[in-house]
Amino acid sequence: MKQFFLIFFSLLNFLLCNAQQKNYSQYVDPMTGTGGHGHTFPGATLPFGMVQLSPDTRIDGSWDGCSGYHYSDSVIYGFSHTHLSGTGVSDWGDILLMPTSEHSVDKKIYSSKFLHKNEKANAGYYAVKLEDDNIEVELTSTTRAGFHKYVFNNSGNKNVVLDLTHRDKTLPGSYVKVLGNHKLEGCRISQAWAQQQTVFYAIEFSQSFEFEIFIDEEEAVRGKVLKNNLYEGSNVKAIFSFNTSSGKTIYAKVGISSVSEVGAWKNLEAEIPDWNFDKTKNDAAATWDKQLSEIEVSSDQVGKLKTFYSALYHCMIHPSIASDIDGSYRGMDNKIYKAVGFNYYSVFSLWDTFRALHPLLTLIEQNRVLDIIKTFLEMYKQTGRLPVWELSSNETDCMIGYHAVSVIADAYAKGINDFDAELAMQAMVDMSNLNNYRGLNSYRKNGFLEVEDESESVSKTLEYAYDDWCIAQFANALGKDSLYKVYSSRAQSWKNIFNPETGFMQPRSNGGWQYNFDPKRVDNNFTEGNSWQYTFFVPQNIPAMIKLMGGADKFEKKMDELFSTSSKTTGREQADITGLIGQYAHGNEPSHHMAYLYNYIGKPEKTKYRVKQILDDFYKPTPDGLIGNEDCGQMSAWYVMSSMGLYAVCPGNNYFDIGLPYFNNIKINFEDGSTSAYTNKDELFKNTTVSYFAVTKKTAVKVNVLPTYEPIVISPVIYGASQVFSDSILVEIKSLSSNTKIKFSCTDLGQSETAMREYSKPFYIKSDKQIKAISESALGNSNPSLAMFYKRPNNWEINILSTYNAQYTAGGDKGIIDGLCGDENWRKGRWQGYQNQNFECVIDLGKQMDIAKLSAGFLQDTRAWILMPLEMEVSFSSDNVTFSNPLMIRNTIKDHDLVSQVKNFTLEFKQHARYVKVKAINYGKLPAWHEGAGGDAFIFIDEISIE
Repeated sequence: MKQFFLIFFSLLNFLLCNAQQKNYSQYVDPMTGTGGHGHTFPGATLPFGMVQLSPDTRIDGSWDGCSGYHYSDSVIYGFSHTHLSGTGVSDWGDILLMPTSEHSVDKKIYSSKFLHKNEKANAGYYAVKLEDDNIEVELTSTTRAGFHKYVFNNSGNKNVVLDLTHRDKTLPGSYVKVLGNHKLEGCRISQAWAQQQTVFYAIEFSQSFEFEIFIDEEEAVRGKVLKNNLYEGSNVKAIFSFNTSSGKTIYAKVGISSVSEVGAWKNLEAEIPDWNFDKTKNDAAATWDKQLSEIEVSSDQVGKLKTFYSALYHCMIHPSIASDIDGSYRGMDNKIYKAVGFNYYSVFSLWDTFRALHPLLTLIEQNRVLDIIKTFLEMYKQTGRLPVWELSSNETDCMIGYHAVSVIADAYAKGINDFDAELAMQAMVDMSNLNNYRGLNSYRKNGFLEVEDESESVSKTLEYAYDDWCIAQFANALGKDSLYKVYSSRAQSWKNIFNPETGFMQPRSNGGWQYNFDPKRVDNNFTEGNSWQYTFFVPQNIPAMIKLMGGADKFEKKMDELFSTSSKTTGREQADITGLIGQYAHGNEPSHHMAYLYNYIGKPEKTKYRVKQILDDFYKPTPDGLIGNEDCGQMSAWYVMSSMGLYAVCPGNNYFDIGLPYFNNIKINFEDGSTSAYTNKDELFKNTTVSYFAVTKKTAVKVNVLPTYEPIVISPVIYGASQVFSDSILVEIKSLSSNTKIKFSCTDLGQSETAMREYSKPFYIKSDKQIKAISESALGNSNPSLAMFYKRPNNWEINILSTYNAQYTAGGDKGIIDGLCGDENWRKGRWQGYQNQNFECVIDLGKQMDIAKLSAGFLQDTRAWILMPLEMEVSFSSDNVTFSNPLMIRNTIKDHDLVSQVKNFTLEFKQHARYVKVKAINYGKLPAWHEGAGGDAFIFIDEISIE
């Protein structure tokens, strides 16, 4: 494998540290990020380990308890062996053990209070005192096994609870099997974020035990014995009791595996062969010292060292090794495979980590990057697609894009190429061409996504375009010219959603721009952000973005406004949007590259100023020291990279942007034993306007021109006052590209498309029409823009007596009587939403008439807090004062039916009236089993029809 090494300048002097391994783990504080919204855990783990042995203080799966632990808590429920670092969704927490003097499997009884003053967390080690029973707990780990030490300071019962039901829904097939009086094994199959996660376990205690198994908490009996002391069920717990005369210290060793109990035992026996807890603890510290020494920094400020090495530590937790000591692992198809010559990994938060974590790993963990790419390719062979957000061999499809292609292309560009490149190319192409996946069909056909095509249409268009650029670069490297041309064109799709009149990336709707645009509004057109936080995401062609925004001066003003405008957002409250400087939001990933964009207009001093501001203000070695979710290493990777003075604005090429080194002395120790060092940052960066460098061996090459591409013709914009009109509507078509002419067709809906003709001026339509338009130039034709206009099916008026949520308007009051119906994807904006209230409206038919049927469409997406109304009532009036003859229909869909679905509540009758009142009763508070228990449910309604 070809190695690439980073060095900023040809230095006269290198500062080389002596060869003796240094104690960098002393600067790691695993408590960093356990408070606030960091979502980290404090427990014992090894670099990229399968096991994360940590205390659990949360059992409700709440957002700030995603890792199982939050610094604000005061009760520990036990110590489980898997934890996620900094995610925004809860999972893991497998195989929980809890020492206790209580003989009970009730969480409220076996749990214990604890005090932070009696906690200690180091790299690879965690200790705490359980106050209720005066038990001292110490934990350490190896890659695939955990080591527990329990000191019972009081006389009396010594018990250890095994709880397989902790946090997640436990599925059938979970069991405990007792092997003699020291050992046990079993399996936990659970469902949470990952729909089916399988963890086998092998446990050995240092003392003999007596045991009691609980299949049902209400029955303190051994439950159903299947064979050989094996107890199976979806609610299995156990108590292991120890003789009080045999000493007060009990040790437990736990191996885990996704494959089998045999695999768990092999992992345990290979990694913890004896009962020497201190040796395992010291080995863990030594492992971390070696791992952390990959980057050596020096400072006379201990706080800065703690922040740096705590961040580097958090960059080395995920992805996590998922293959056993013999290479066996459970694949994405739930079959067992063997990784030969590489480790198989899990936990790929790629929407987050493609930006900084994976580029960092290409510098310091090239062999591991190679294993990760081989893992991706195995996943592709098993499922026909690359991972998006993989967890425990489950594809969660969380977040957007197909950023595995970025990781592959970035590694290849930096010389990490010892993998099957042809297979990778095919995987990339297949992933980008998935059918019926998150708007990809419309994106490929039209060159962008509209609101009607897919939710989060702006963000998805931008991120698909970047990913397509990565595919183009990879194709170019392999000499595949035709693929390069196709994906270079697709990579420019972002141009179709840039509105030159507003200067923002803006949602397109029905061929034109979405009305009432507000760049600060957080809504379903963006992924965890707004237009300010997405407009600058064109890393693949920044010069073209600057040009389209009006040139360097205007771009600079736009960037200045980004950082200086009010930090208040409008629209939906989004917990992820934190760390605001103006509308720059460092607490969430879409903003992470933005401070470096000043480099591209010759203003590196502004990049350095903003980078230093972020480093100073948003990272501290404290529990609340992370400004947002850690997100599996991305938040910390930004700090590590930026504090070294570099950042990968566009992963997929071999350039790193220059910022401002935060330390005077920095040394990178590469895997082949070579180093790259630099020092005297003030001298190095004085009076320089250099903005980015290529990664090459032993040199620093200034890059003056970034790659450019044959420009595309941008799709025209079709303007109409609204999609639904009463009598007639004026339609105007505008080009977004220079030196173009527009051709269009105007066709009755349902008829064959008419021939296209040249557009010259706006025109009126008076009936249902489809408008299709393209821009033509010497470069070729644009993708078509398509608009549908509908004549209103009635002249009714509506008076809505409730207040709909500003995010869910269906286009306004008449949106629910305009003849257009919402579908299961409510994020497209077709639905009106009412929270914490009933829905009530009065429809004025304009005159007295005979009516026989009323139907109203409602939506249920329980996970999103949207539930069917309990019932709908309809009543009638001739004067809009007195309503009579009420009719009612009850809901029949269960609240725990998690399938997103639409149901029409239909009533048939014979009435003569002018006014019709429709009332739908809100579900109320979300039930106890719901993740948002106690929150207020929504009613979503669209469309009301009357015959």
